[in-house]
Amino acid sequence: MKLVKPSAEYQSSYLAYIAELADEERYPFPLDFEHQDFEAMLQKIQNFADGVNLPQGYVASETYWLVDEAELVGVANLRLRLNDAIRHCGGHIGLGIRPSYRGQGLGAELMGLVIAKAKLKGINELHIHCYKHNVASAKMIMVNGGVLASEISLSDDQSSDNAAAIIQRYRVV
Repeated sequence: MKLVKPSAEYQSSYLAYIAELADEERYPFPLDFEHQDFEAMLQKIQNFADGVNLPQGYVASETYWLVDEAELVGVANLRLRLNDAIRHCGGHIGLGIRPSYRGQGLGAELMGLVIAKAKLKGINELHIHCYKHNVASAKMIMVNGGVLASEISLSDDQSSDNAAAIIQRYRVV
């Protein structure tokens, strides 16, 4: 396994990953970028890393792909700074593992690699958030040194499931 920057080399694996996700909610957010024009998607990912043409409320962020040889198995996004809204509910790191690769500890591995990248960039205190009902994410954060700092409840109109309406906020130093 290795961590790489997004590139055309992994286009077919990326498209298979998206197909495998089907209707599942996609994490992190760059997985929602239009991908029919793959080069344009890669440029958009680079623009986010460079802090160029960001939508209102977004901050510069870098996307990383976890690959096993030619197979894309996970995606992570590292926000290089936080604004007030993202500090409240969002955090520095978002990630996802391809469904067929889940349950193998790859999420924890990917998170550890991205935490190391963050520290190299001088981000010494990270905020990482997950839904309270997502026990696998909480465990992955704790394995990487995360300590529960607080919980927040989202308004009822954002979620019909009471458990899904609670966000756990962790600190990693």
